[in-house]
Amino acid sequence: MLKNKKTIIALSLIPQYLLIKLLSHFPEFVERFYSNGFYQFTSKLFRYALGWLPFSFGDFVYAFAIIYIIRWIYVNRKRLRKDTKNWIRDVAAAASIIYFAFHLFWGLNYYRLPLHENLNLNADYTTEQLIAVTEKLIEKSNQIHAEIQENDTLRVEIPYGKGEIIELAPIGYENLKTTFPHLEYHPKSIKKSLFSYPLTYMGFSGYLNPLTNEAQVDGLIPSFKFPTTSSHEIAHQLGYAAENEANFIGCLAAINHDDIYFKYSGYTFALRFCLNEIYNRDECLFEDMVADVNTGILKNYEEVRLFWEAHQNPIEPFFKIFYGNFLKANKQSKGMESYSYVVALLANYFDEKSL
Repeated sequence: MLKNKKTIIALSLIPQYLLIKLLSHFPEFVERFYSNGFYQFTSKLFRYALGWLPFSFGDFVYAFAIIYIIRWIYVNRKRLRKDTKNWIRDVAAAASIIYFAFHLFWGLNYYRLPLHENLNLNADYTTEQLIAVTEKLIEKSNQIHAEIQENDTLRVEIPYGKGEIIELAPIGYENLKTTFPHLEYHPKSIKKSLFSYPLTYMGFSGYLNPLTNEAQVDGLIPSFKFPTTSSHEIAHQLGYAAENEANFIGCLAAINHDDIYFKYSGYTFALRFCLNEIYNRDECLFEDMVADVNTGILKNYEEVRLFWEAHQNPIEPFFKIFYGNFLKANKQSKGMESYSYVVALLANYFDEKSL
């Protein structure tokens, strides 16, 4: 009887996959009934249940799962040769359950309506738009930098502990919800990852646990990145699965924060994306525009670059390839490169908006 149940669960992976593929063609349905319906209930339920814990319950689940899988493989290593059929059935049954839970509790958000449609923004933009928005961001970033530092050659150091930054991050969403009510964030459930060291060497600054709806931030990244990274992971919690959309929303949340250091992190975050896109289009124009950026801001960018360079390792590219393929499997056709789509959102949102 147990074997029959496992077989049924394992085979259910096929209709699950087909159903997900079918739903991917109906983003309006997903948006209305899942992202703005069922998911709103389950995500808040998880955050109420686990948000009060001072540590990540999901990280403990991951640790237990890794230990259990290693032990299971070791115990069943001989069975792999003698009883391959049932071994594969057990693995497929486990994969089926995880696949179901992933999409039920978070993953279907990959198939909701694109953010630019919800915000009535264009998905395309001209080079002229990009230049105009970048100039605005340079002026605003320089202005905020000057308010913090008297010398424009000094990088900004955020005077808060990383735990304090995490506690402050939801304020940006509290302000942002006056313009976008669907971005209300309560209760909170964002924490420093217990796996910050491996996360850093994998090349990631944070992640959302889709099974517990806890947001984790890499506790080792420079404090300069903490406001936008925290805000980015909150965007994932609110149901914006696409990385480019979470980057855009996280940027807006930081910019709309009451704290000047959050604003600085948000504006310079947006500026970096726009400057990178200008570099891709015209290197000479990039050199001209980056010359107008305060040296202190460029030093903050360098601080982040040096941090990641110091943690590069031969394994990191494999994690990036894996994650890139994961994104492609979830309607982000360009994989890791889909992050650049945030420039389209920024260019159109700030095009006629004073900063």
